[in-house]
Amino acid sequence: MTRNQLLLLGLGASLAFQSAQAQQKPATKPATVTKAPAATAGGARLVEKVTRKGSEVVIPYEKYVLPNGLTVIVTEDHSDPLVHVDVTYHVGSAREQIGKSGFAHFFEHMMFQGSDHVADEQHFKTVTAAGGTLNGSTNRDRTNYYETVPSNQLETALWLEADRMGFLLDAVTQPKFENQRSTVKNERGQNYDNRPYGLASENVSRTLYPYGHPYSWMTIGYLEDLDRSNVDDLKNFFLRWYGPNNATLTVGGDVKPQDVVRLAEKYFGPISKGPAVAAQKLPAPKLTQDRYVSYTDNVRFPMLQMVFPTVPNGHPDEYALEALSEIIGQGKNSLLYKNLIKPQQALQAQAYNNSSELSGEFTMVTLPFPGKGLDSLESQVRRTLAEFERTGATAEQVARFKASTEAQVVNSLASVSGKVSQLAANQTYFGNPNRLPEELKRLRAVTPAEVNRVYNQYIKGKKAVILSVLPKTGGAPAKPDNYTVSKEGYQAPDYGYAGLTYVKPTDTFDRSKQPKAGTNPVVQVPQVWQSSLDNGLRLMGTRNAEIPTATILLTIRGGHRLEQTDPNKAGIAALTASMLNEGTEKYTSEQFSSELDKLGSTIRVSAGEDNTTIYVQSLTKNLPATMKLLEERLLRPRFDAADFARIKKQTLEGIANQSTQPVVIADKTFARLIYGPANIMNVPSSGTTATVTGLTLDDVKQFYQQNYAPNVSYLVAVGDVDQATLTNQTAFLKNWQKKDVRLPASAQATQPDKTRIYFVNKDGAAQSEIRVGYLTPLTYDATGDFYRAYLSNYILGGAFNSRINLNLREDKGYTYGARSGFQGSRYVGPYTASAGVRADATAASVKEFMKEIQNYRNGITDEELQFLQASVGQSDALRYETGQQKAAFLSRLLEYDLSKDYVQQQSTILKNLKKEDVQGIAQKYLPADNMYIVVVGDRAKSFPGLSELGYEVVELDADGNRVAAPAAATPTAPAVSVTPPAENEKMKIKTKDADGKKEKRKAKKDKEDTK
Repeated sequence: MTRNQLLLLGLGASLAFQSAQAQQKPATKPATVTKAPAATAGGARLVEKVTRKGSEVVIPYEKYVLPNGLTVIVTEDHSDPLVHVDVTYHVGSAREQIGKSGFAHFFEHMMFQGSDHVADEQHFKTVTAAGGTLNGSTNRDRTNYYETVPSNQLETALWLEADRMGFLLDAVTQPKFENQRSTVKNERGQNYDNRPYGLASENVSRTLYPYGHPYSWMTIGYLEDLDRSNVDDLKNFFLRWYGPNNATLTVGGDVKPQDVVRLAEKYFGPISKGPAVAAQKLPAPKLTQDRYVSYTDNVRFPMLQMVFPTVPNGHPDEYALEALSEIIGQGKNSLLYKNLIKPQQALQAQAYNNSSELSGEFTMVTLPFPGKGLDSLESQVRRTLAEFERTGATAEQVARFKASTEAQVVNSLASVSGKVSQLAANQTYFGNPNRLPEELKRLRAVTPAEVNRVYNQYIKGKKAVILSVLPKTGGAPAKPDNYTVSKEGYQAPDYGYAGLTYVKPTDTFDRSKQPKAGTNPVVQVPQVWQSSLDNGLRLMGTRNAEIPTATILLTIRGGHRLEQTDPNKAGIAALTASMLNEGTEKYTSEQFSSELDKLGSTIRVSAGEDNTTIYVQSLTKNLPATMKLLEERLLRPRFDAADFARIKKQTLEGIANQSTQPVVIADKTFARLIYGPANIMNVPSSGTTATVTGLTLDDVKQFYQQNYAPNVSYLVAVGDVDQATLTNQTAFLKNWQKKDVRLPASAQATQPDKTRIYFVNKDGAAQSEIRVGYLTPLTYDATGDFYRAYLSNYILGGAFNSRINLNLREDKGYTYGARSGFQGSRYVGPYTASAGVRADATAASVKEFMKEIQNYRNGITDEELQFLQASVGQSDALRYETGQQKAAFLSRLLEYDLSKDYVQQQSTILKNLKKEDVQGIAQKYLPADNMYIVVVGDRAKSFPGLSELGYEVVELDADGNRVAAPAAATPTAPAVSVTPPAENEKMKIKTKDADGKKEKRKAKKDKEDTK
């Protein structure tokens, strides 16, 4: 399992950890692995029991196998009153074939559409009503389904999973099939076709792998394959691959193994074994020449992607390749950063190694600044590889890689879901849940010589796929395309679909009855300590010794809102935060990054609308050194002129890039309308081209000096550290000087005089983006109208089973997902309903949005009220599991001066909630006749029908300027204040993480989240 997979999967909350330095010698008390052929009364055979001894990193578990072949793994973790259930099937898109791509992912959707004893749309509703969360995901090699629920809901979760394993096919109807086919198409439109560079991986895959190789297409599949599939195809796919003998049930949390096994025998035991599934082995791709391919996209920047074939998951060379990718292209000490980003040759440049079950890929991605050709960019990338060839890996580079990787693994130990996912993946791919100690041993054994060897073996002189992504406005590829897919030699695989039959289990109990929940678990809100310094800084913390780490959040009030006093300097808060992520008086930016990597720590500064936040993550043993670095970053920033020039240029390019993205255009237009020209929130927090162009380094220094102050700040700490220790390690904050910071008051909310549609044309948009709403008079509160508005909206658009989502996604098939919600802080915030929808369903979608909002004012049903109270009321068990969750809770207490028992007060409000209360809030805060409707899409596909909905239509350009009304539109609307051009606050093209941490970028093809 690769480093990225370790970090993405997580490991769990109750493991011990030993540092890289201390782990150079074998553990003196290794884990005990007990092999036992014993069987339970129900036939489950105990295969092994793993317990932890000493400080070795191991996940304790018991592993069983049922007579039908189902593997059951149980790990106990009583630190929180919750349980995580995962069912992983060893089938992904790698079991598909030419002409039938996307089946594994499509079937993942179908598994949520009901079974014999669980009605349509009830799987999500049942888990959500129990206070839990759930989802499913598909990648090349496996599909998994999972729930996190309060521990008293374990039996319900197992009942649900078993029912769709054993009783699915009679519930798979043609209408459900058609609906989910539309949903998958919408997903592809949203996540691939309508996303910048969304088709890059698809182009690489079909170029790198031979025709017919199952990695030569994306997990999402091709639309034409989905169009020609039918219900029988899907049923055969289920019968072939979804047997219990091809599945692993992993359960972790506040459970006892004997209880889990007993329930697994009851619900899964009667399900018949499926056809045998042999391991899949295919030869690695071999390239005899560099394969150049290109395509055009609706983007501003061209992109160059170079991909070398490497090794599959589990190969001994994985970690050396991971280290190589870090040295070449991750963080501020990488070669690509030095050669391309630092000298302002590229906006983005990175490298990563990604391994799947059948093969791996070493990828380098670069986005040049305008004016630089992809041919010269390729030359620079190749010169960077040649530079590594000359210098090789150093001991310091490899040591940083190992230290930061181990620390990140430990930081992922906070959730039981991570531990369960790790066990499930290792069982699925290797048949050995206890693989983690072996993986860490391999990591610690990586040497510079190994890194140099894998470079010579897999990169030096080897051929690659070189993809050029070109803007539709023009540009030349790195080299002309020279590769065409050949079908020569392809033979369709015989996966054994012939003669499959559906045999339902025979039960000795009534499976139609949903299990009763056990006693509600007792949820402990974190116990906190609180203090303050003479300079006004407030501190709060809680001790959590589950893992040896600490999470610290330092919040400085103000952020983007401070720019209200001088809108001509919009973007200064974000630019100042970016500069703090660079060097300090003692360290250059690269040196600071190196120091963090040695410790495995993170210190990251980010500016938002209301606050600037400094996020700190550290191993407890390294906290003193980490706090020294925090002192440097916060109190002694370098403010280097070269750093400023580079970051300013990146910011301006990012702002200019926003016009290519329909999602961003919709958000920008909506913000302009609801906030109006006098509110700084009308302008994105990144600023505009005009405002950022005028900013200087002196402006940054002045903003820092005037607004970074302890008397408008608070610090929260969660982790394995007590109050006395933390107070001592943060003593430097006593020297932080108070300042007279004037925070702006909340602007008054105004509503439009009537509901209108504002349309923005975006040629070529694969989907339409819709925003509906207005600026409410609500600010955040924990027990007043804002909290009640949150409760009220839950049924309308706050849950998967909300009216809006069930209508637009599940019933109509217009979208991949639709939602609504109230936003609020110390300042008034908007109500927003939103979705990306099929272009040909744009007008129909707007109609359904407004119908649902209007009808909601008429009230909810008894059943809906019961669902709301059960779902929100039981979700507390999941709210305080991780350090970050606890830190967010503490931050909320300080930011809004909340009573420490506000959670209990909310519980009382929820229990006493009546239908009339929900209706009253809806009538008060859902003025359907006084809202803004924003639609962004391709005019030819999206505009027709909008003028027939009964609303006036105003057509705007992407900068918010009114354009001539189309002939089919209604008469011009009265004047509406639309501000001058303003760009969106978020750069969708990511640059390097400011603290030098590497962005872990799994290829998009690795995972498709369904729900």
